[in-house]
Amino acid sequence: MHVLTHIGTYLKLMRGMFSLPENKKMYWQEFMHQCSEIGFGALPIVLIISFFLGAVTTVQTAYQLVSPLIPKTTISMIVRDTIMLELSPTVVCIVLAGVIGSKIASELGNMRVSEQIDALEIMGINSKSYLVAPKIVGSLVVIPALIVISMFLALWGGRVAGSLSGILSNDSFDIGLRQNFKPFNVWFALIKAYTFGFLISSVSAYFGYYVKGGALEIGRASTTAVIVSCILILLADYILAALLL
Repeated sequence: MHVLTHIGTYLKLMRGMFSLPENKKMYWQEFMHQCSEIGFGALPIVLIISFFLGAVTTVQTAYQLVSPLIPKTTISMIVRDTIMLELSPTVVCIVLAGVIGSKIASELGNMRVSEQIDALEIMGINSKSYLVAPKIVGSLVVIPALIVISMFLALWGGRVAGSLSGILSNDSFDIGLRQNFKPFNVWFALIKAYTFGFLISSVSAYFGYYVKGGALEIGRASTTAVIVSCILILLADYILAALLL
């Protein structure tokens, strides 16, 4: 398919989601189910990656700052801004693109191949609204929360690594965290989290929803969804940084 055809079909899918729900209770249950699946399914990998991201960033930053003229608190300042501006929102969302994106694409692809989506359409249910919208809204609720948890854990990991390796004390690390702190960095991380969350869920849903074929095509659609999501995340990362920073 041509790129413009993909874009047009994607926009039609997004537009098709906006309709009054046939059964609000059923939609609410699906939304809560997606929040639980996305959140608890991705939480372990987010916890592990975030802790070690902070730890490695602290050690590598200390390795670069070898001058005795630079105070130790500068290390935690650099770690703080690096984690908030780039590592937690971008790197973690790229990982989530593989965890969440492949799950959404394969789930919808399996429903398409097994004709469950066609059965919903025959019963008069808007399958785009019922199947795709809860996944996107659930991602917009859960992924920013995961990024907040990631930032906290990464900073804690950096603090633990700094203390255990003798790079700087916990008190020095805490002082550096408070120095020259810009609250906008937190908002910037959340803006990225919402943007990346929408891209991950909507792009993966698109490739899964329009699968044609069998099990082999479902696997290809999942792989394509992850690749395209990662590329769009990096592109959006650059655009947001150029516009907002």
